[in-house]
Amino acid sequence: MSSESHAGLPKRPPTPHHTPRITGPSAIPSHLPSQRRGSPGLAHFNTAPAEIAEATLLACCGSRRWALRMVAHRPYPDLDALLAASDEAGYDLAPADLSEALAGESSAGPHPGAPQAAHTALSAAHAAYESRFGHAFVISLDGHRPDEYLDQVLAGIRTRLTHDPDEERAVSAEELRGLARSRLAHVVANHPESDVAGASR
Repeated sequence: MSSESHAGLPKRPPTPHHTPRITGPSAIPSHLPSQRRGSPGLAHFNTAPAEIAEATLLACCGSRRWALRMVAHRPYPDLDALLAASDEAGYDLAPADLSEALAGESSAGPHPGAPQAAHTALSAAHAAYESRFGHAFVISLDGHRPDEYLDQVLAGIRTRLTHDPDEERAVSAEELRGLARSRLAHVVANHPESDVAGASR
């Protein structure tokens, strides 16, 4: 979705879990007391044309069924209701929906300024994970500082490589729910219009 699609709805917010930068801005926490009610972002989301809202949601989670369900239940009175609906829809994803959502993710790399050893280690870890499970490694890094992201991703991959495929799909589904919450919280945060319109993926 281009930034011109709707002035109040950004493209996928810049979270560190799927973008090329591990040390980029941290995900917006799901607890935003000042944004609970009256958020311009939530108002824009509630009133946007269905196709625009759907595109915004697909940038938060790549399951079309999840996005359509979220659109159908608008308007949401506050952020809590939106995030609760996101979780509920996420728990109801069928295996094909989860596969669709995972296919929309991409493995994160370290900050371009990171040492070459970090690039090498993370590239090898992602390659091993993707070879074993057939999809990108996804992890929600809420609650961690940017300087912890790289270590958390490497540790997460090492641990999760020991899972069997069914166990790892369950873990990935849980991480995707966390990512969707963070991305939705970012979408409805009270950004200035110029920042919202120019938000980058």
